[in-house]
Amino acid sequence: MELISSVRNPRVLAWKSLREKKGREENCSFLVEGAKMVGEALSSDFEIQAVLLREDQVSFFGIPDHIPVYILSESAFSAVTDTRTPQGIAAVLSRRVQPLRGNRFVALDAVQDPGNVGTIIRTADAAGFDGVILSPECADLFSPKVLRSTMGSIFRMSFSFPENLCASLVQFREQGYSLLSSQLDGEPFFERSAVSSSFILIIGNEGNGISEPVKSAATHHLRLPMRGGAESLNAAVAAGIMMYDLTR
Repeated sequence: MELISSVRNPRVLAWKSLREKKGREENCSFLVEGAKMVGEALSSDFEIQAVLLREDQVSFFGIPDHIPVYILSESAFSAVTDTRTPQGIAAVLSRRVQPLRGNRFVALDAVQDPGNVGTIIRTADAAGFDGVILSPECADLFSPKVLRSTMGSIFRMSFSFPENLCASLVQFREQGYSLLSSQLDGEPFFERSAVSSSFILIIGNEGNGISEPVKSAATHHLRLPMRGGAESLNAAVAAGIMMYDLTR
């Protein structure tokens, strides 16, 4: 174990840069924080470049011998981490994910709130979906807020990042997938026509909904009933209701 005290240490500066998208892309790495997320990372097949321990957490067990461990002073650890009350453990991982596999996916069309993106990924994992497709306009999958919201599901799900979401969805449709567009002017969700065993649920932007090209590509246009006074639901809540019903 190497002890690092200075916030100006080159390693600390490199790890700190992972809090920003530019730093994550330049270093091809990302950082997860907290005992649960680090534990999930250690149990996954992701490449772990280093485990970072705050100096009062040196008794943390379960780190394989081949993984470098660095002990950071409180100031150095705080400089690296994003949470206001860090648990004293973090890990640096290579920036990659499992390629898309399976036949039940959720596609995010410019979902920009990190909490929504992470919660949808977590719910998709819980509901039995196989993977998530993210358009370029979505919140960065590797941002601290998205990662925290996934609660470790990022390590179990497969992902795709098409440059053109609509074109990608059309390819899936040609392969026999049902494409379900969730929109306020669609047909009643619980009265939907038959859906293929291979399908993609599409969730749109929080303010603008699903883009017109993606709507045009969809085989189903569906809306959840609004029996009360609310005009719409939070994107992650709506996605959760539909995902669980589709896999029921």
